[in-house]
Amino acid sequence: MRALLSVYDKTGILDFAKSLSNLGVELISTGGTYNLLKENNIPVKSVSDITNFPECLDGRVKTLHPNIHAGILAKRDDEKHIEQLKNLNIDFIDIVVVNLYPFKETILKDNFTLEEAIENIDIGGPTMLRAGAKNYNDVSVITSPKDYDMVIEELSKNKKVSVKTNMYLAAKVFTHTAHYDTLISNYLRAQADLPKYDDVINLTFEKVQDMRYGENPHQDACFYKEITTEKGVLTNYKQIQGKEMSFNNVNDTNGALDLLKEFEEPTIVAVKHSNPCGVASADNIYEAYIKAYNSDKISIFGGIVASNREIDEKTALEMSKIFLEVIIAPSYSKEALEIFSNKKNLRILILENIDDKLPSNAFDCKKVSGGLLIQDVNSKLIDKDKLKCVTNRKPTDKELEDLIFAFKVVKSAKSNGIAICKDKQSLGIGNGQVNRIWATKQAIEHAKELISDDVLEGSVLASDAFFPFDDCVKEAVENGITAIIQPGGSIRDEDSINLCNKHNIAMIFTEIRHFRH
Repeated sequence: MRALLSVYDKTGILDFAKSLSNLGVELISTGGTYNLLKENNIPVKSVSDITNFPECLDGRVKTLHPNIHAGILAKRDDEKHIEQLKNLNIDFIDIVVVNLYPFKETILKDNFTLEEAIENIDIGGPTMLRAGAKNYNDVSVITSPKDYDMVIEELSKNKKVSVKTNMYLAAKVFTHTAHYDTLISNYLRAQADLPKYDDVINLTFEKVQDMRYGENPHQDACFYKEITTEKGVLTNYKQIQGKEMSFNNVNDTNGALDLLKEFEEPTIVAVKHSNPCGVASADNIYEAYIKAYNSDKISIFGGIVASNREIDEKTALEMSKIFLEVIIAPSYSKEALEIFSNKKNLRILILENIDDKLPSNAFDCKKVSGGLLIQDVNSKLIDKDKLKCVTNRKPTDKELEDLIFAFKVVKSAKSNGIAICKDKQSLGIGNGQVNRIWATKQAIEHAKELISDDVLEGSVLASDAFFPFDDCVKEAVENGITAIIQPGGSIRDEDSINLCNKHNIAMIFTEIRHFRH
């Protein structure tokens, strides 16, 4: 029995090679792996001894030779194959142990060059892996050090590896090479400036963790991450306290993060079931938290809180007064962490660069039955040059500031969505209604019920899409709302504009909508 070992990641390879040698397996190796085995007095032959041809082209050509690939691909139950190998003086290779050049690690480095990336595209490795995996009935192909013990155990017990195990290993090979090739493909596509959404799209992700369950306890779930150099993305969080993150925790935290990235000043976003329930900006993070909490003292219970500033002692004391599932922030003071340590189940996440914007080429995807919907990430809020006051009265500077704030909030609300705000604080949010008037009434009712009957006096209203009728404006009139921001574009826009003019309400058209389904 012979094994070919050629690994970049040398984790566990010495122990594995020793075990193979002790079982009477002849070892063949290349380059650094060969040198490592020799240095540790493990009997090994060089690939060049098998091919009778030296490595060349700075190591680009080592294993690409019939003496290697015929030994891997020959079927042991095919008399013709056996006879051909005998005539060619080629021996079988029964075990292939290969992991690949570090292409991913290279492109994730700072200031790497195109030449470095190209040189880290492995050719011989994937070829050997695919050859061995194709011939899984007779060959064991190992890509991960995690599988070394399993193979040694079977060889020790049965003097061979079962076909069932070999098929398992072969499946892992094609997953491994598909992942590797997708990284290369996507990198080169970006360099070549190919269409973002071409006829074929390849996506690859790596597991972050298994979830205890999905949205509901009867659903299995996992969390996977994109291979990206971007900072401030959710998969870069570091958990320093609390229970393991659940599927819903991750999903809700992502919703909070999306909205938080809209703001530059100290801001708190509270989210429940991926919908914002309390949003506020202020001069410092403590005041922002108090305002966000007072926006909806009920819904924040058991929710997610995201902050774009360090959580200090004063803020932590207030947060610790209620039950929260997750807090995510760029940092925490020592005193804040001591306060949170008394709430053992509270998940505390650190995300550096939390307010970094997503790049313009980022995308969003949604799985549908039998397919995948992919779109650009919704990174644009408004085009300030296209903001248009369509009423006789223009908004005051303060109203305009609150209108922009409210439009940020409603952008992250499920459609149909309405956000009512004042003094950079959400007062009422209508999420996910099947018509716009219900969303408006919901936002108004919540504000009155949760804060006070007169809280809406002087507030502003944002809608994620146009008003099909003037009924939402009527509700605004009756409740003291003084300015409205909406995309515009309805055939009945004039009805809403005329009603605003009649009651001295300022209305801004953005010419951009923010449906969120």
